[in-house]
Amino acid sequence: MKTLKESRWAEVIISLQNSDGSWGFFHSLSCNFKCSSITTEQALRRLQILGFTMDDEPIQKAVSYMHSCLAGERQIPDRREKLHDWDLFTSLMLSTWIRRFTSDDPLANRTAERWAEVISNAFSDGTYHHDRYVKAYKQVFKKAPRGGRFVDFVSFYTVSLLADFLEAPLEEALFDYILSHDTGIYYIYEHCLLNTPEVFKSKQASRFIGAIELLSEYKNPRCKAKLKYVADWLLRNSEPDGTWDMGSASKDGMYFPLSDSWRLEETRKKDCTYRISRLFERLGAEQYGIQS
Repeated sequence: MKTLKESRWAEVIISLQNSDGSWGFFHSLSCNFKCSSITTEQALRRLQILGFTMDDEPIQKAVSYMHSCLAGERQIPDRREKLHDWDLFTSLMLSTWIRRFTSDDPLANRTAERWAEVISNAFSDGTYHHDRYVKAYKQVFKKAPRGGRFVDFVSFYTVSLLADFLEAPLEEALFDYILSHDTGIYYIYEHCLLNTPEVFKSKQASRFIGAIELLSEYKNPRCKAKLKYVADWLLRNSEPDGTWDMGSASKDGMYFPLSDSWRLEETRKKDCTYRISRLFERLGAEQYGIQS
């Protein structure tokens, strides 16, 4: 039986990787992509969903490429965006993706340290203060935050970059802030995470789960306990036999499908159950009576 890493999805993506480790343009986390024009971020996101790690050659090549860009030895080929500080944003993107596969890169870790300093000051008394955020940002980056992704820091990049990088009380304060953030986590889910989706068999529910998967990377037990409402929601939406089916509407080419085809309902259910079971493993499957 083929593994997800041997799927046709993985085969196509790997076949498109350039010799330098990239897939052409770097930036775009969109779920909707055509394999003929896949970006490096899309490729890495999809490959990680399919189970690829730093042990796999395509990831090693990609991380080496991103490190060289972060070190200034190369430049990503994307058009420089003018709405925010492009150089700072590029370092944030590259560092985040490097650290999603390895914590051994000094340059990426330095980026995480700088952002941790900013966030630590913003939450210094356990609640978020925007004026302190701006002040710390200016001190660390030597400029004022410019552009929506820096004025409002709750995006895929900062949430991922800071996972398990902060002291426990501070991490918990940040976690609460992210959960209650009105517009969710930018690039991943656009609604407040405290409100579970009304329709389980939908792309919206799949994206919501994607945001929770990101938050589940915070290993602080007090943070994980705050996600019990998500576990309860998932259990309420399980099938009578204990499996899950998010329906054909959840297929987006990024989170789903995992298998080569969803022509068979059984295969779709298998993919959905696999994904949600893995999330339960991170949340603590045993306390919910889920076999991991």
